[in-house]
Amino acid sequence: MERIYGARQDDGRHYVDVVTLTAADGLVTPLEIRWDDGRRFRIDGVTCRRRSHSLKRGGAGMRYTILVGPRSTYLYYDADCKAWYVEAKDRAE
Repeated sequence: MERIYGARQDDGRHYVDVVTLTAADGLVTPLEIRWDDGRRFRIDGVTCRRRSHSLKRGGAGMRYTILVGPRSTYLYYDADCKAWYVEAKDRAE
C-alpha cells in the first residue's frame, strides 16, 4: 500500500492498521486488526511473540502468533518502517 512508507503491494505483505495495548513494562499486545476496506478482526489471543523472519516473504521483526476466532495466524511488526503486516495469501492458498 503506497500510503505506508512507500511499501509495494506486490512484495507479498498486506499492511494493516492494528490497535494495540502497551503495558507499563513496554510489552505490546495487539488487540484488533483493521483491514484497508474497513473490516475489523478482534484478536482473541496472542499465543507467542518473538523476533523472527517472515517465513514466506523475508524481512525481520516481531512475529506475533495470534488467534482470530478459532484460526491461528501470524501478524508481523516491522520496526524499520514502523508498520504492521500479514503475509498475503498466494493464489493457490
